[in-house]
Amino acid sequence: MRVLNLGSPLWCSENPLLAITVVLKEVYKVPCLHLVATMDTWQRSLYTRLYRSAGAKYSSSLVRVIRRNATTMRVLVVTTAVVVVIVVVNLASHRTHATATAANFFKMPPPWGWRCEDGRCVKHAAAGGADLVPLNQCKLTCGRAGVLWPLPISASLGRRVSLFLPHNASLRPACPTEVCPLLQEAFALFRDALQRYHPDYAGGEVPWAGPWDAATEAHALVVAVTVEGPQAHLTLDTDESYSLTVNTSADGAATTATITAPTFFGARHALETLAQLVDYDETRDALMVVQTAAVTDAPAFAYRGLLVDTSRNFVTVAALRRTVDAMAASKLNTLHWHITDSQAFPLALHALPNMAYYGAYSARQVYTPAQVRDLVQYARVRGVRLLPELDAPAHVANGWQWAEKEGLGRLAVCVNQEPWQEFCVGPPCGQLNLANPAIYDIIGQIYEEMLDIFAPVDIFHYGGDEVNLNCWNSTQEIRSWMIANDHGVDEEAYYRQWAVFQEKAQQLLKKAAKGRKVEGVLWTSELTKPGRLNLSHNSSQYIIQIWSTQDDPVISEMLSLGHRLIFSNHDAWYLDCGVGAWVGDGNNWCSPYKGWQTVYNNSPHTIAMTLTGSPNTELILGGEAALWTEQADTNTVDAKVWPRAAALAERLWSNPSTSWQKAETRFIHHRQRLVQRGVQAERIQPQWCHQNEDLCYL
Repeated sequence: MRVLNLGSPLWCSENPLLAITVVLKEVYKVPCLHLVATMDTWQRSLYTRLYRSAGAKYSSSLVRVIRRNATTMRVLVVTTAVVVVIVVVNLASHRTHATATAANFFKMPPPWGWRCEDGRCVKHAAAGGADLVPLNQCKLTCGRAGVLWPLPISASLGRRVSLFLPHNASLRPACPTEVCPLLQEAFALFRDALQRYHPDYAGGEVPWAGPWDAATEAHALVVAVTVEGPQAHLTLDTDESYSLTVNTSADGAATTATITAPTFFGARHALETLAQLVDYDETRDALMVVQTAAVTDAPAFAYRGLLVDTSRNFVTVAALRRTVDAMAASKLNTLHWHITDSQAFPLALHALPNMAYYGAYSARQVYTPAQVRDLVQYARVRGVRLLPELDAPAHVANGWQWAEKEGLGRLAVCVNQEPWQEFCVGPPCGQLNLANPAIYDIIGQIYEEMLDIFAPVDIFHYGGDEVNLNCWNSTQEIRSWMIANDHGVDEEAYYRQWAVFQEKAQQLLKKAAKGRKVEGVLWTSELTKPGRLNLSHNSSQYIIQIWSTQDDPVISEMLSLGHRLIFSNHDAWYLDCGVGAWVGDGNNWCSPYKGWQTVYNNSPHTIAMTLTGSPNTELILGGEAALWTEQADTNTVDAKVWPRAAALAERLWSNPSTSWQKAETRFIHHRQRLVQRGVQAERIQPQWCHQNEDLCYL
């Protein structure tokens, strides 16, 4: 048998004579300093002799020591405990020794260090120079912008860092009363982001343990934020710019981050940038912040969105919150909530409770008005607007069946009709009944309540795509109505009545808005082609969302007519593509998979330049990635969306002139950051690549 090596310098006490201190510390986890502080000279002498006896592994010597000193009850208790400890340790000698050694081995300084060389962090043996630093520190300070994501307009970072503890971060605000509460909440989120850098963060708790030197414990991070304007709600005209400077005092006692922004939303983005200038120092169990920095920043596009479909499969509010968290970390600003479709109507409405009663998958899979309002506020503090969509006149089915029993007739036709291929693009089918005027009363009530619970709404999505004319034409009620009103029953006749429906829907939304300006968005469709819907006569009437491909001639047609566009071309920005088909065999319709590189390189301005010879910067509002959830739900939404949506975020915030290769190192690190924020983002590369920059290439 082997006796535990009580004199090892890796253990608790640096004084090998205090062997019992070490044993009690390692076996019973009793703090060394506490034990030492309670020892008197007589006890120290006793423990010294006990150590020598145990260390020499002579039990007879140990017995003699005990007998000579067991004259008082105190000594008897202490020595008995020591004997028990030594026996236990010897019984499990080899295993205990190995486990203890392994546990403490990693407390030693790492064998590697990193040096910033030509804008990248290069790994070296720790003996390779005094200028080597931990990986996190190198990433913070190497290159023009370190690991900031998305890339700012301009950034200058110092190479030195200061250590501090998160509770020493404080806010010094100067803001209008309308936005000061928002700023306080945003700063609380900033402090939480700092806590999450600790590898052992769990449920809001962090085991900061130290020990720290006096300078680290005392170092203050002061965040001085000036918000110039009172705007408390995001619009397409909101100025999201900011400036950020970081300076450390000459005596090293404090670091001051100074933020100036025209609006709260710019200030919030600046806090995110500041959080990305901080990271964890593993060897010192503290945070580090760059000592100097200067950042000037503003987004390239006003609209930077992500669509999440919660009809085909339900997505919990908790998962939607995580989505908003990741959007905030990446400076996306619009969550387009495709909340209903033909599969389900999970939105509970006070005015029309039957919609969710008939349309939800279950009583538990419903969004209440209170939950929606809460999510709107949750997102607003994080710089994100919620954009509601009621897709119509197609994509309506389940949830609309109740009206006939109530004497209102059929609101929707072709509901769940088979064979589905004849009546819609995917099961189940359903379209609004153009022949039933009651649809307008119901839609008006839905609009009114949606604008209330999502308030304040500055953009609303009508949906408006994938209408199947055969559904209408094969429904006798609609066909008879078309003939009776001399509308005709040819293809163009149905398009004209579709346009009439859309114009009425627009008026209903305007009425529900009660004088507030609400922009309306339509998907590209047969209706948005030139000559229909009078689009050529009123280009400000709708924003058009492109979901076809980047070479679609409709893009140049819309731009030539002066329409404002949001890009969601499915050949780059549909995140559900590239998996097995959910109907039939083979792969799904929009395959292949859209890797983050494809997402990153998709530039709306470049597409417009290719098709029209101009980037059309004033007409292109931005873009949006989409996750349609035929094959996604609460359990998979994180990995389906992230970190690819972060690649979209840099495209829309920075609009870089370079390709994905220049962004790869920062992107891989940002994925790590998203995981720290609680998002289960998909792995992009082995961790070795993160530690060895630019060595994972073809």
